[in-house]
Amino acid sequence: MIRQKHDQFSKQYFGDLLEPDGLVYLNYEIQGVSRYADVYFKPITVQQNLGLLTQMTTKACLLEPFRKQPSKVEIRQCMLKLFALHDELIRQANKSTPKKSLTENALPSLWIITTSASDNLLNFFNAEPKLPQWGEGVYFFYQGFRSAIVVADRLPTTPETLWLRILGKGKTQQQAIDEIMALPKGEALRSNVLELLSTWHINLETQNRLTTDDKELLMNLSPAYMQWREETLQEGVKQGVKQGVKQGVKQAQRVFVKSWLIARFGKIDRVLSRVVEPLVQLPLDESARLLPRLSREELLARFGKKS
Repeated sequence: MIRQKHDQFSKQYFGDLLEPDGLVYLNYEIQGVSRYADVYFKPITVQQNLGLLTQMTTKACLLEPFRKQPSKVEIRQCMLKLFALHDELIRQANKSTPKKSLTENALPSLWIITTSASDNLLNFFNAEPKLPQWGEGVYFFYQGFRSAIVVADRLPTTPETLWLRILGKGKTQQQAIDEIMALPKGEALRSNVLELLSTWHINLETQNRLTTDDKELLMNLSPAYMQWREETLQEGVKQGVKQGVKQGVKQAQRVFVKSWLIARFGKIDRVLSRVVEPLVQLPLDESARLLPRLSREELLARFGKKS
């Protein structure tokens, strides 16, 4: 369950971050094998400076994130996806241009991103750093494997590693969240990532049973969620200020409720839209208390009756 929740966030996270720079395929199905790559990225024009993440994605690659240290089997499974993708791309190239195969440099690479990794695991795969080009925390397997493992809690605390440290755990993730919140409010990446972190927080908050890891993660995400909530309400007030203070407050609550429903359910369809105004009419603390506790069916039963 932890792996699935982390997968959902990390895929969306990489998708949103990398979309301006190229083509992002989430859950990419590799032909010929019953396997899906978490993220398959093909750069087109690099428009952003995401530090180490940009350095990693200047060429086509697979991204495979893990919430905890991957096992030896899981690492080999990631490599199997990569080699199967190579085979698929080579077949496609041979079919479109007979007698002309892809060069080695044109084949995608694999980046395994994990919160932590022991020396024993790295040594088992002979994974070694490439200094100073890549810095600490990035370990490469033998050249022929076109694979590397990025260890979040071993990355230096610099702006260049921020967008990868956010996928760490404990103090590593907490520090990264603090750095994101400290970025200028007008920065688009800051707003997008705060919203993603808040969605992750909302999804965790609505779970019935939380593991110790979930509880720690929820605590790490709480400051980002509170900041997102405050800024969402402020934006709503700005939108409604021309209508007067009272209407401005209601507009703020309307923006917050809609944002919350989208974060939790993906979208507000015609049926779910019925609950928006009844929730807006409640005191903010009351709607904020109910939103994480009621399922879609319960929200509709309580607030979705046609007038």
